[in-house]
Amino acid sequence: MDKVRIGIIGLGNIGRYHAGYLSDGKIDRCELTAVCDAFAKATKPYAAQGLKTFADGEEFIRSGEVDAVIVATPHFQHTTLGIAALQAGVHAMIEKPISAHKADAERLIAESEKHSNVVFAGMFQMRSEPRYQKLKKMIDNEELGTLLRINWIDTDWFRSDAYYSSSAWRATWKGEGGGVTLNQCLHQLDTLSWLVGMPSRIRGFAQLGRYHQIEVEDNVTAYLEFPDGATGTFVSSTGEIPGTNRLEIVGTRGKAVLEHDKLTFIRNEVASDEWNRTSTTGFGQPDQWTIDIPFGNAEMPHAAYIQNFVDAILDDTPLHVPGAEGINSIELANAITYSSIIDQTIELPMDSKAWEEKLNELAENSTLEKKIVEAKKEDFTKSFRR
Repeated sequence: MDKVRIGIIGLGNIGRYHAGYLSDGKIDRCELTAVCDAFAKATKPYAAQGLKTFADGEEFIRSGEVDAVIVATPHFQHTTLGIAALQAGVHAMIEKPISAHKADAERLIAESEKHSNVVFAGMFQMRSEPRYQKLKKMIDNEELGTLLRINWIDTDWFRSDAYYSSSAWRATWKGEGGGVTLNQCLHQLDTLSWLVGMPSRIRGFAQLGRYHQIEVEDNVTAYLEFPDGATGTFVSSTGEIPGTNRLEIVGTRGKAVLEHDKLTFIRNEVASDEWNRTSTTGFGQPDQWTIDIPFGNAEMPHAAYIQNFVDAILDDTPLHVPGAEGINSIELANAITYSSIIDQTIELPMDSKAWEEKLNELAENSTLEKKIVEAKKEDFTKSFRR
């Protein structure tokens, strides 16, 4: 194979975005050959371009028309379509989240391990952003010293009632499996786990439908404890105007702050733990200096990840994000919501079966009646966040 035939399953906002740059030839050694969506209205423009179109995802995967697929459907279909692709020998890039809940992610990952010759990738392009690359390098090089505290206020995800009313699956236990943690801020949860590792305990406080007529969480605060004793908080919401996006990572050597498109490092001349042991003053602090760390912006990170996906298929190039790593953000999202619902601290790794049973119970007992209203067409890319 010298060119990868790519297909897209799901032509909602993100599926159409992928189709746009693929159709424009932005990716080397691949071509968009076919698309799939349950609604004929969605596939009609692509049929007019000469692409093959399908209405059934699994039939599409088995058609022989594609070598690889981008799965961009509602969450609960990610696992079944991902497994179908792996079993058919079709390479799979799964949009976030790789599954709606941890137990399904475990099933998908287990299947991928049976098919080592099939590329299984996750679309977590925020890791490629230069600001997070700089932070990752600082942490890995121990420039912050021993990490003490991580706080991320991530509340500039405002969504109106019109957004939630635009699709039947949105913001439902049965269709989406969660709210703000599983949809809007999942990239931040992935980046958090990539930067500092997974916590060992989580206590979540999730308000269900505080700001909207929905049954899932739209406002959350979580307390995190890490294996080495570091602590943290994570706050997110789709109901605040104006919102905040501020990440603080504090270590013994200083504090990194990312906010307003600016990364600042406040560095201690003497590490705080050393100063604590050796200082002869009760109120003094070591000298500090402030450094503004420059970074650029990633250009079309989604496209860069698809190029990496193609290169992995053709050249065995290492993936930016192997699909199996997608379980971490799902576990964090699930644990925050589950902890709140049962009013208990969750030890990680969490019991995926227990959350699956609770999620099924929530879906079965749902009394939500959604009125679906077609939303005004907007520039979806404005929702891309850093």
